[in-house]
Amino acid sequence: MNLPLRFSLIVCTYMRPEPLLALLQSVQRQTLYPDEIIIIDGSTNDETKIILTENKFNNLKYFLISKEDRGLTKQRNFGISKINHDIEIVCFLDDDTILEPDYFVEIVKTFQNNPDISGVGGIAINEYKWKLQNPNLFYNKKKYYLFEGYFYKEGTRNVARNYLGLASNLGSGKMPNFSHGRTSGFPMTGKIYEVDLLIGMSMAFRKVVVDNIKFSKFFEGYGLYEDADFSLRALRFGKNAINTNAHLSHFHAASGRPNQYKYGKMVVRNGYYIWRIKNPDPALKDRFKWNAITILLTVIRFTNAITSNNKKASFTEAIGRTIALLSLIYSKPKEKK
Repeated sequence: MNLPLRFSLIVCTYMRPEPLLALLQSVQRQTLYPDEIIIIDGSTNDETKIILTENKFNNLKYFLISKEDRGLTKQRNFGISKINHDIEIVCFLDDDTILEPDYFVEIVKTFQNNPDISGVGGIAINEYKWKLQNPNLFYNKKKYYLFEGYFYKEGTRNVARNYLGLASNLGSGKMPNFSHGRTSGFPMTGKIYEVDLLIGMSMAFRKVVVDNIKFSKFFEGYGLYEDADFSLRALRFGKNAINTNAHLSHFHAASGRPNQYKYGKMVVRNGYYIWRIKNPDPALKDRFKWNAITILLTVIRFTNAITSNNKKASFTEAIGRTIALLSLIYSKPKEKK
């Protein structure tokens, strides 16, 4: 086997010292250790700096940035600017993830064995919902997604889309012409699957990608779907893929996230922006489906305001989605130069 490719890990963090420490401790247990670890800290206090001073990690470079550089998009671009010149692979992880010991081995091996692949992601095993099919059972395909001997129970929104004929006609991680793709991920078959979209919690790219494109200014701030935008533009340099042997856990730390109203607005407006990155001139049927699905998902969130445990959050998000959808009539999202 060839020598491992030299790789850098970039982690952007904001007010999450304990989750970040847990991530770095899992990095420390890796069978293949990063050639450099770049921490870009947007915190408004010194707690993260202190915890990294008290806990030493090899090859770590720490940057506490100013308010002007704060936000996931800016911080990722800042991190890219600090990469050593001899790095060949750039890995991005969310600060609330924890890696299984062979995570980096699997990521680097994917690049080494597949020269046509330029972007790789892994699987969050704590969110894994796939199960083996029972050959003696019937699975209603409106309620279950079947794939290579496994099944995945669809959520309410996808069941509704299946019955209404609005489901994606492509596999998971692929974006159809009307954008709303399948988000089921993949079963742990040990295989590598080609996708359009990688998820920001776990994505890595050949350095040629980050040398030529940067995370878009459109997503400055919280940046919902900035990973989808980058993944789509990265396809100019090769294929994106999920390695189902690259395992981690994602814990979705609550701190640093927007309120539900803003989140609802971003789901629609940022989603519209991503749709047009992939399909800048959609056909009439694609326009219809994008709008129909967006309205359907908004209605479901309104019903969640009656049926769910967190009624206020569901209602607030639904209002944000509604306002954002109406705003598209007179103000469509545009790329920021």
